[in-house]
Amino acid sequence: MLYERYAKKVYAKSLSMLKNTDEAEDAVHDIFMKILLKLSKFNLRSKFSTWLYAITYNHCIDKIRLNKKRNINQIEDEMLDIPDGTEDNEKFLLEIKVERLGTILEKIPKEDKAILMMKYLEEMKIKEIAQITQRTDSAIKMQLKRARHKLERIYYQLYKD
Repeated sequence: MLYERYAKKVYAKSLSMLKNTDEAEDAVHDIFMKILLKLSKFNLRSKFSTWLYAITYNHCIDKIRLNKKRNINQIEDEMLDIPDGTEDNEKFLLEIKVERLGTILEKIPKEDKAILMMKYLEEMKIKEIAQITQRTDSAIKMQLKRARHKLERIYYQLYKD
């Protein structure tokens, strides 16, 4: 029943992070095996979907790290982001053309893109992101700030005009 309800969402999330259909399909299988083994540990402190998202996110990040270490292939994440910082930073990022944003995002580390995606595309709260990534709220805020600065710095390197 859980598989029927959530498999498509897990696959879509895995595919968006791993950028490879075979790896995403394998991830769905692995993630549901983890869920089956860890279901007794689900403690109802969060919604099931949040818990499932955390397992999916962590599994995909682990897979990305493993691929990176082995130099098998370079994995890309997609993400659109709207900044969450100062007013000037927000104005700057809102003015970036969409096609340029895609180019810039390719140059940002995968974990930064994943955090930005959760915050701005999926509109998750800092606390939810912290819970999913098993980090503190302040660590997530700092990573978001650094990711936005990286985006701005890369923009100026690529598009000095």
